[in-house]
Amino acid sequence: MDRVSSSMKQVPNPLPKVLGRRAGGGGLEAERESFERAQTVSINKAINAQEVAVKEKHARTCILGTHHEKGAQTFWSVVNRLPLSGNAVLCWKFCHVFHKLLRDGHSNVLKDSLRYKNELGDMSRMWGHLSEGYGQLCSIYLKLLRTKMEFHTKNPRFPGNLQMSDRQLDEAGESDVNNFFQLTVEMFDYLECELNLFQTVFSSLDMSRSVSVTAAGQCRLAPLIQVILDCSHLYDYTVKLLFKLHSCLPADTLQGHRDRFLEQFRKLKDLFYRSSNLQYFKRLIQIPQLPENPPNFLRASALSEHISPVVVIPAEASSPDSEPITDLVEMDTASQSLFDSKFDDIFGSSLGSDPFNFNSQNGMNKDDKDRLIEQLYGEIAALKEELENFKAESARGMMQLRGRASELEAELAEQQHLKQQAQDESEFLRAELEELKKQREDTEKAQRSLTEIERRAQANEQRYSKLKEKYSELVQNHADLLRKNAEVTKQVTAARQAQGDVEREKKELEDSFQRVSEQAQRKSQEQAEVLDTLKRELAASRQELQVLQGTLESSTQVGAEQSTRIAGLEQERDSLSRAAERHGEEVAALHAELQQMRDRLGREQESSKMELEMLQARLRDKESREQALQQHVAEEQFALLQGTAQEAKRMVQDALSHLEDPAHMACTGSADCLLSRTLSACECVERLQDAHGKYVSDHAAVGSLLPCLALFAHLVSDTLLQGSATSHLSPMEPADRLLEACKQCGREAVSYLSALQDPGKVKDADCSLVTICLGRISAIGKELLPRGLDVKQEELGDLVDKEMAATAAAIETAAARIEEMLSKARAGDTGVKLEVNERILGSCTGLMQAIRVLVLASKDLQREIVESGRGAASPKEFYAKNSRWTEGLISASKAVGWGATVMVDAADLVVQGKGTFEEMMVCSREIAASTAQLVAASKVKADKDSANLCKLQQASRGVNQATASVVASTKAGKSQVEEKDSMDFSSMTLTQIKRQEMDSQVRVLELENQLQKERQKLGELRKKHYELAGVAEGWEDAAD
Repeated sequence: MDRVSSSMKQVPNPLPKVLGRRAGGGGLEAERESFERAQTVSINKAINAQEVAVKEKHARTCILGTHHEKGAQTFWSVVNRLPLSGNAVLCWKFCHVFHKLLRDGHSNVLKDSLRYKNELGDMSRMWGHLSEGYGQLCSIYLKLLRTKMEFHTKNPRFPGNLQMSDRQLDEAGESDVNNFFQLTVEMFDYLECELNLFQTVFSSLDMSRSVSVTAAGQCRLAPLIQVILDCSHLYDYTVKLLFKLHSCLPADTLQGHRDRFLEQFRKLKDLFYRSSNLQYFKRLIQIPQLPENPPNFLRASALSEHISPVVVIPAEASSPDSEPITDLVEMDTASQSLFDSKFDDIFGSSLGSDPFNFNSQNGMNKDDKDRLIEQLYGEIAALKEELENFKAESARGMMQLRGRASELEAELAEQQHLKQQAQDESEFLRAELEELKKQREDTEKAQRSLTEIERRAQANEQRYSKLKEKYSELVQNHADLLRKNAEVTKQVTAARQAQGDVEREKKELEDSFQRVSEQAQRKSQEQAEVLDTLKRELAASRQELQVLQGTLESSTQVGAEQSTRIAGLEQERDSLSRAAERHGEEVAALHAELQQMRDRLGREQESSKMELEMLQARLRDKESREQALQQHVAEEQFALLQGTAQEAKRMVQDALSHLEDPAHMACTGSADCLLSRTLSACECVERLQDAHGKYVSDHAAVGSLLPCLALFAHLVSDTLLQGSATSHLSPMEPADRLLEACKQCGREAVSYLSALQDPGKVKDADCSLVTICLGRISAIGKELLPRGLDVKQEELGDLVDKEMAATAAAIETAAARIEEMLSKARAGDTGVKLEVNERILGSCTGLMQAIRVLVLASKDLQREIVESGRGAASPKEFYAKNSRWTEGLISASKAVGWGATVMVDAADLVVQGKGTFEEMMVCSREIAASTAQLVAASKVKADKDSANLCKLQQASRGVNQATASVVASTKAGKSQVEEKDSMDFSSMTLTQIKRQEMDSQVRVLELENQLQKERQKLGELRKKHYELAGVAEGWEDAAD
C-alpha cells in the first residue's frame, strides 16, 4: 500500500504512451479499464498526504464513478492500497471523501461498505491512542461513519443525504409509537456523534488566529460542511418526532428525551453560530440559525411555529477546483505533450538538428527513448521505496526498544500497585468481617423472635384442634338426635296408616250391614205384598190353598234364615266395633307417646341449639383472637421487613454519599475485583427476586427475604464503592460512564428498597432495573480489564520455561564474569585497591550464588504448584488458565535476570575505576526487590505447608543477607578509598575563612538546587512510569 501511494505521488505519469495507445482500442474491456484508471487517479488525487482540503472536482468524480458502476467496488479496491493507518492526514481525507460518497453516492455504496465496518472500528481505536494532531480527529470521524452506516442499515427508508418529506418520515415509523420512540433515540445518538466531531475540530484549532484562510485550517474545516448538512436534517426530524411522541405518550415518559434534546439544541446552536462567523464557510455554505428558545413540546400548537432549518449551498464560482474532469486518455496525452515540450526546451527540438542524436544513435527511436525514461522513473521509485522501507524498519526498531523500556518500568509500578491493592483488600475484608458479625447477631435476634412467634402460633393451633374436635362431637350428637326424630316420625306415620285402614274396614262393614238391612226390608215388603196377594187370591181360588200354604211355609223358612243371617251380621258388627275401639285406644296411646317424644325432642333440640350457639360463639371468639394474632404477627413481620429495608436503604445511601466524598478519591481498585463484586451482586439479586416472589404469595416466607435484603444491600454498596475506586484509576470517558452507572444503580436500589417499605407498593416492587445497572457496570468493568502480555495463552507455558531458563543462564553468566573480574583484579591491582575489589567481588559472588539457589527453589515450587493444581489438564493449559499469575511469574524472572546483568556491569565499572559505589548499592537493592517479586509471584498459589515454599523463603532470606553484605562491603570500600580532607584552618586569615565560608554556602545552595531538580525529575519519571504501566495494562484500549 505504501509502495503504491509513493509511486503514485512521485511518478506523475509513468506510462503516458502506453495508455494513449491502449485507449485507441474499442470495446467494453477498454472502456472499463479507462474508467478504473480515471477513478484511481481521482481517488489518489482526492486522498493524499498533503494537508489541504479535498478538491471538489476529484470528490465529484468519485461520486459519479459510484453511479456509473452502481457501487463502490473500485473505490474500496483503491483505498485498500492506501496507508491509512500510517498517515493521519491521509486517513482524515479518506473519511471526508467516504462521507461524501455515503451522502451523494449510489445507494449500493452502503452495501459495498458494510464489509469494512469492523476495519473502520479497529482503525478508530488505533488512532484514538494519539492525543495530538489528527489522531483524535480521525478516531472520532471514523466512529461517526460507523454510526451513519449502522443508522442507515437499521432504517433503510432514509437516504444517504437524509432528505425526506413528512409523509416519508411517517412511513419510516410505520405509524407505530414504539418505532417512533426507538427512531428518536437512534437520531439522538447519530446527532451526538456529529456534534462530537464538530466540537473536536473546533477545539483542535486556534480560534484566536484566522485559521480558516490557511490550508491546514481548511483541511480540518472542509468535512464540517457534510456535518452541517446532516445536523440540519437530524434536528428537523427530531423536533417533528418529539411532537408526534408527545401527542401519544405522557409527558413524564418523555422527560429523558426532552433533556437530551435541550442539551443537543444548545450545542448545535452554539456550533452553528461559531461556524457562520468563519470566513471559509461564508463563501461555501449558508448556515441557518436556530431559534433563541427551544420548541415547547408540551404545547401541541408549537409545532406550527417550528421552521425547518435549510442549508443553502451557493452556486460554485468558476475556479480551478470546479473545472470539469477530462478523460483519462486526454489527460495522459496532454501531460505527454507537455513533457515532450519541456524535454525539447532542455535538450533541443526532436524535429530539428537533434544535437544529442537521440533518434539515430544506436538505432534508438522515440519509443525506445520513452521506455528508457520509464525505466529511469521505475528505478527512482524503487530507490525511494527502499528508503521508505529502511525508515519504517528504523522506526519500528525504535518503537520496540521504547516499548521494552516501558514494560520494564511498568512492571515495577504494577508490583507496587498490587501491594497497595492487597493492603486495601485486607482492610476491606476486615471491615466486611466485622459487618458480617453484626449482621449475624441481628439475624440471630430476628430468628429467636420468629421462633417465639412460631411457638405461640403452634399453641394456638393445638387449642384450635381441641375446639374443632369438641365441635365435631356436638355435630355428631345432633345428627344422632335427628336420626331418632326421623325414626319416631316414621313410626307415627305407620300408626296413622294402620288407624286409617281400621276406619276404612269399619266403614265397609257399616255399608254392608246397611245394604243387608235394606235388602231385608225390601224382602219384608215383598212378603207383605205377597200375603196381601195371597189373601186376595185365597178368596178367589181355594184350590191353590195348599200351594199357597206350601209357599207360606217356604216363605217362613226363608224369613227364619234371613233372621239368623241378620243376627250373625249384628254379632260381627259388635266384634268389629270392639276391634275399632281397641285400635282407637292404641292410636290414642301412640299419640300420647308421640307427644311425649316430641316434647323431649324439642327440649333436647333447644339444649343442643343453646350449646351449639355457645360453641359457635366460643369458636368465633377463638377465630377473632387467632385473626388478631395473625394480624399482629403479620404486622410484626412487615415491621421487621420495613426495618431491614430501612437499614439496607441507609447502607446504600451511605455508599452513594461516599461516591461524592473527597476523602474517597484516594481509594483505588481493579477491574477484576469489580467484576467479582458485580457477579456476586447479580446472583444475590436473583435470590432476592425469588424470595420476594415467595413473600408476595405467602407473607409467612419473610424469613427467607430478610437475609437476602441484608446481603443485597451489602453487595450493592460494595459494588458501588468498588466501582468508584476503579474509576479513579481508569481513563476519563470510561471512568465517567462507570461512575454514572454506579450512581444509577444506587438510585434504583434505593427506589426498590423504598417500595418494600410501602405496604401498597411491596407487591409491585421490582429489582430488574438494578440487574440492568449491574450489567452495565459489569460491561464497563470488562472493558477496563488489562490486556496483559502480548502472548497467546497456549504459549504462556513455553514462555515461563524460557524465561526461567534465561534467568538461570543470566545468573551463571554474571557469576562467570565476576570470577573473571576477580582474577584480573588480583593480577593487576595491589594494596588497598586490591583489598576493596576482592571484598566487593567476593560479596557479589555470594549474591549470585544466593540468587542461583533462589531460582532453583522457585523452579521446584513452581513445578509443585503446576502438578498439584492442573489435575487432568496439561501444564500449558494450567498456565493458560492462570494467565495473570503466569504473567507475574514471567515479569519477576525477567527482572531478576536483568538486575544480575546490570549489577555485573556496575561492578566491572567500579573495578576499572570508571563507576561509582552508589551504582553498586542501587543495583544490589534492585536485585533484592526483583527476587522479592519472584518470591511473591511464586507464593501466590503455593501451599503454606509446602517444603519447597520453606526452601524458597530460606533462599529469599539468603539473598537479602547477601544483598546486605554487598551494600556493607561497598560502603566499607568507599570509606577506605576516599581521601578525606584534614580541614586545617589554622593558617588561614579571617578574610580567607570568610571567603571559604561563602564558597561553602554557594556550594550548599547549588547542591540543594540540584537535589530539588533531581526530586522533580524523579517525580516526573515515576509519573511517566505509571502512565506507561497503564498502557501496558490496556487502559487506553479499555477507554476506547
